[in-house]
Amino acid sequence: MRLHDMNWQAVAEYLTHDDRVVVPIGSTEQHGYLSLGTDAILAERVAVEAAEPLGVPVLPVLPFGSAPYFTAFPGSLNLRLSTLLSVVGDLLDTLVGQGFRRFVIVNGHGGNMPVTGLATEWLAKPREYRVQVKFTSWYAGAEVSKVAAGYEEDPTHGGWFENFPWTRLADVSLPREAKPHLSSDVIGMATAADMRELTGDGSFGGSYQLSDEAMDHIWRTGVAEVRDLLENGWAFR
Repeated sequence: MRLHDMNWQAVAEYLTHDDRVVVPIGSTEQHGYLSLGTDAILAERVAVEAAEPLGVPVLPVLPFGSAPYFTAFPGSLNLRLSTLLSVVGDLLDTLVGQGFRRFVIVNGHGGNMPVTGLATEWLAKPREYRVQVKFTSWYAGAEVSKVAAGYEEDPTHGGWFENFPWTRLADVSLPREAKPHLSSDVIGMATAADMRELTGDGSFGGSYQLSDEAMDHIWRTGVAEVRDLLENGWAFR
């Protein structure tokens, strides 16, 4: 359930019988012809759909992340890594102070991977009680990756793999032909200006869109993987 659909009394009652909470994190950045909010939209939606049957609260998605390589594209926003880690750390500190003990961080953006290091450091703080943190990039789960590979190899940024009905924009036409893939070695060395020049429209290559049936298959797999983590991913209860 969305935290914004609860009042504080409902959260207090929830904490009398459960201590799990979901923290979705995303980004606001160019995604070719798709919404600038793609990473945030997907992280929040997969978290909400995964948690809903379990009755676990889901925080509002953090809509900004670390994306310095896209800042030459208007509308793409970047947090310094220190800022991103401070924000996530502050959220965890606040939640644990209220009685939450099991945290699932659902990530929708590759640039946010350093949050895994923060989670490890945060877990190591001395406490009188046990806390657990699970970090998952929903798009990189083992089952999601397997299903996606069955449709098209090498899913990349701004292409078909992120093209869902809820990340498309009305009246925006997509190219019909697939685009050559940009080398990962080149991507790793590119500045923000390079990235805009090299990609043109922002996509890293491959098809721009698959069928809705294919994307529904991928989506249902991602939701199921996150839900399984929420249910069964804990070393301790």
